[in-house]
Amino acid sequence: MARGGQGLARVAVVARAGAAPMGWLGVIAAGAGLVPSGMTGRRIGVLGGAVLFIVAAVVVAASRRGRYAELARGAARAGKHDVLQDRAVTLRNWRRGHRWWLLLAFAAALASSFAVPAAGGMLLAGVGMGLWLKAGRLGRRERADGHLLWVRVDWLSSRGGAPAGKRVTAYRSTGAGAGDAGPGGGRRPTRATTAGRA
Repeated sequence: MARGGQGLARVAVVARAGAAPMGWLGVIAAGAGLVPSGMTGRRIGVLGGAVLFIVAAVVVAASRRGRYAELARGAARAGKHDVLQDRAVTLRNWRRGHRWWLLLAFAAALASSFAVPAAGGMLLAGVGMGLWLKAGRLGRRERADGHLLWVRVDWLSSRGGAPAGKRVTAYRSTGAGAGDAGPGGGRRPTRATTAGRA
């Protein structure tokens, strides 16, 4: 980066990067997992899977909550030479870095169906839901504080990174209009969409 600038990725985008792939893979695995009756039977498998879904979503959504809050409170203003990474690039980097983990988790969810039908897939989907809820909480904080949170790209691990991992010592902040992702890491509405709502 020129003149000491840093590449920055949106915290909320990194946090929610696994939500969609885990959610969809979980749904597919749960659906396929209904085919075998398993050792417990489908009814017990689905009921157990529902419990796992809720527990996973709550645990993942609440994990490192204090760490995120601490980093957000100490966020320094991004410099004019910092480079803001596009949302699509951040998502692609995370998913490429975790592709083998995602495939292994999907395979494990399918294999578990021969013991407890659908439960493994629902657990995986619950993790995805938890990540989505975590990103939503970050988005509410961004709206309340009036600025967006960013993390240095070089502090993220080679496998896609954790936005509140040990290597991350501080966040950067920008105005609410910076970058191409809105609060919470979702797609920022296009001008055409905004005009259509007016």
